[in-house]
Amino acid sequence: MSPVAAAHNHFHLHQTIIYVFLSLLPLLSCAQNTSSTQCVQSCGNYRVPYPFGFSNGCAIQLNCSSTSGKIKIGDFLVQNVTSDQILISIPAICNRSIEELSALFGGNFAPTTHNGLLFEGCKSPLQDCVIPERLSRSRFQLEPCDTKEEDRYNTSCYADGSANGTELLDYERVKNKGHCSVLFSSIMVDLNENSSVFSRRSPISLKFQTMELGWWIHGACNCDPKATCVHVPVRYGKPLGFRCNCRQGFDGDGFANGKGCRKVFESSRRRVGNLITGVIAGVSTAAFVAFICYCIQRSSKSLKKKLIGGHLLSKAAGNSNVPFYPYKELERATNGFADRLRLGTGAYGTVYAGKLHNDELVVIKKIRYQDHDSFERVMNEIKLLYSVRHPNLVRLLACCIENREQILVYEYVPNGTLSQHLQRQTGSVLPWTIRLTIAVETAHAIAHLHLAMNPPIFHGDIKSSNILLDYSFKSKVADFGLSRFGMLDYPHISTASQGSPGYVDPQYHRNFRLSDKSDVYSFGVVLVEIITAMKVVDVTRHCSEINLAALAVDRISKGLVNDIIDPFIEPNSDARTLFSVHKVAELAFRCLAFHRDMRPSMIEVADELEQIRLNGWAPPEENICMGSPMASSCSSPYLRSEKSVDMSTAAKKVGVGSTTLIFLQGTSDDLGLTVTQEAIGSSRISIQDP
Repeated sequence: MSPVAAAHNHFHLHQTIIYVFLSLLPLLSCAQNTSSTQCVQSCGNYRVPYPFGFSNGCAIQLNCSSTSGKIKIGDFLVQNVTSDQILISIPAICNRSIEELSALFGGNFAPTTHNGLLFEGCKSPLQDCVIPERLSRSRFQLEPCDTKEEDRYNTSCYADGSANGTELLDYERVKNKGHCSVLFSSIMVDLNENSSVFSRRSPISLKFQTMELGWWIHGACNCDPKATCVHVPVRYGKPLGFRCNCRQGFDGDGFANGKGCRKVFESSRRRVGNLITGVIAGVSTAAFVAFICYCIQRSSKSLKKKLIGGHLLSKAAGNSNVPFYPYKELERATNGFADRLRLGTGAYGTVYAGKLHNDELVVIKKIRYQDHDSFERVMNEIKLLYSVRHPNLVRLLACCIENREQILVYEYVPNGTLSQHLQRQTGSVLPWTIRLTIAVETAHAIAHLHLAMNPPIFHGDIKSSNILLDYSFKSKVADFGLSRFGMLDYPHISTASQGSPGYVDPQYHRNFRLSDKSDVYSFGVVLVEIITAMKVVDVTRHCSEINLAALAVDRISKGLVNDIIDPFIEPNSDARTLFSVHKVAELAFRCLAFHRDMRPSMIEVADELEQIRLNGWAPPEENICMGSPMASSCSSPYLRSEKSVDMSTAAKKVGVGSTTLIFLQGTSDDLGLTVTQEAIGSSRISIQDP
C-alpha cells in the first residue's frame, strides 16, 4: 500500500471514531440526567416508601449514615416512616441546645401537636401539658442534670393543644414560648382516633423519648385513582400540601408517581360470604376491644413500675451518679441471657458473663423479682457497693431497674475464685506465699468495711467462693447481696437468715444478730481452707469432722496442725513456710472462738497476718526455733496445749541459711487478656447467693 493510500485510510478511521463519539454524546447526557433525577430509597438494611429517599431526586430527602447505615434527620435517628408520620428518637440529654430542634422543621415535615416537649433552663414557666411534671421527672431522672441549684428542677413540658387549627407546631412559637435553653427530650402521645388535640379526658398512650413528625408533598393532589388525597391542615392560612392514602382493600404508597395502590383481596358478593364476614367482624371487634383493655391495663402497670423503678433508683443512687443501662443493652451483652454465659444461680438471682458495646467484659447479676423486698435488696447493694472504694472489693459499674427487671453490672474478675484454686479445679496449686498474700488482702478489705464506713458494713457471707482472683492473684471480695448496714444504736434488730453452711457464726443461730465478729468467724473458716485446702462441709469425713471449722479447732487445740496442712504446700521442705502456717493456724483458732468477745477484731486479724507475712522473710534466727537445745521446739502462746512442734528435722533438710522464696514471674501485663469462652466458663465470678 502506498503512503498516500495509508494516510487516506488513517484519515477515514479518525473520521469514523469522531462520528461515533459525537453520536454517543446525547445518550451519555441522557443517562447522566436520568441518574441525577433517580431517587435512592435504600439505606443499609432499610428501605423507605415513596416519596422518601436519600438523594437529590427524592421528593422528601432524608439522611443516610454511611458508617452505621441508620436513617437520620439532622442528628436525630429515624425510628419509622409511615403513611402519615415520621417517628424520631429524642434521647434524654442534659446539654442539648434548643437550636437543634430546628432540624426537625423542614420544608416537607414538622413536629405535630401530639408531642410533649421537655425543656430545661426556661426563663418563664410553660403551661402544663397532659404529662404531669412529676411523671416526666421520675421517668427521666432529671436530678443528675448539671444545672444551677436554683434551676435544678426548672423542667417544663410544652404542648400546643390549640395550634390555631393546625396539627403542626411552629418553630418560632416553640422557641420563644418560655425562652428555654435546653431541649431535654420529648414524649409522644398516641391519642384515640376521635381526638386530634390534647385532652385530659382522652385515653392516651405515651412513648417516651420519641417525637412524631407530620409530612406532606407540595402542590396539587397527584394520587392513584384508588387512593384518597389527604390535605394537611393549614398553618397560618397557607396550605402545606397533601398526602395519599390507599382506600380500604388496597395497599401501597398511594401516589401516582410511586407504586400506587394494589388490591389486597377480592370481596365476596354472596350472602354466605357476607354472613361469615359479619361473624368474623363481630368476633374480631370483641377480641380487639378485649386486647385494647388488656393493653391499657398492662401499660398502666408498666408505667407504674417505671415510676417506682425510677424513684427507687434515684433514691438508691443518691449523689453517687450510678450509671444506668437500658435493659436491651444488657440483653445484647449476654446474647439474650444465654445459658452458655451463665456463671451461676443463687436463691436471689442468676449471674452471667457479658460484653458491653465497648467490648468491656462484665458480670451481670439478674435479680429474681421479689416485689418490695427485692427492690430493697437492689437499693441495699447499690448503696453498699457505691459507698465503698477499695482495691480488694469488687466494683459495681452500673445497674438497670426497668419494668420487672433489676440487674446489677459488676467488674469482671477473670481468674476464678479462691475456692476453685484451693480445690485445684484450675489445674494449678497456689504456693503458700500467694495464699498468705490473698489472706492479707482479703482481711484488709473486710476491715475497711467494718472501720472505714459509718455505719459499719457487715458482709454476712464471707467464703472462699466469694473471694475472686485476677491474673496477678490479687484478691477481690465479692457478693454484698447479704450485707446490711450495722446499726450500732439498735443492736436488738434481727436480720433475715443469711450466710453459707460451714461459714456461719454459731452464735448467729442463737440470737440472729449479725456483727463484725460474725465476719471474723467466717474469715477464720477461710483461713483454715487456705491451710488445708479441704472442703468446708464434706459428708465423706467422719461425722464429727464433717464441719471443717470443728475439725480445725480440734486439731489445732491438740497441737496437730501438721495433720491438716495441705500436702501440696510441702511444709517440711521449708522451715519458714511451716512457721508461717502455724502462726496463721493459731490466728484462725482465735477467729473460730465460740464466744464473739473472744475473737479478735478484723483490723487486728489484718495486722497480724501482715506481720506474719513480713516476718516470714526476716533472717532465720529471728523467727525460726532451731539451732540450740533451748530452741529445739516451739510452742504457741495462744494454744491451750503444751504439745510442741518439733522443727529440727525441717531445719536439717533446709539448712540454717536457707532463704527460699516463691514468687510469680510476671504480672497481668505479661499475660494475654483475651478472654475466650473457656476463660469465661472457668471463672465462676461468685457474685452469687447461697
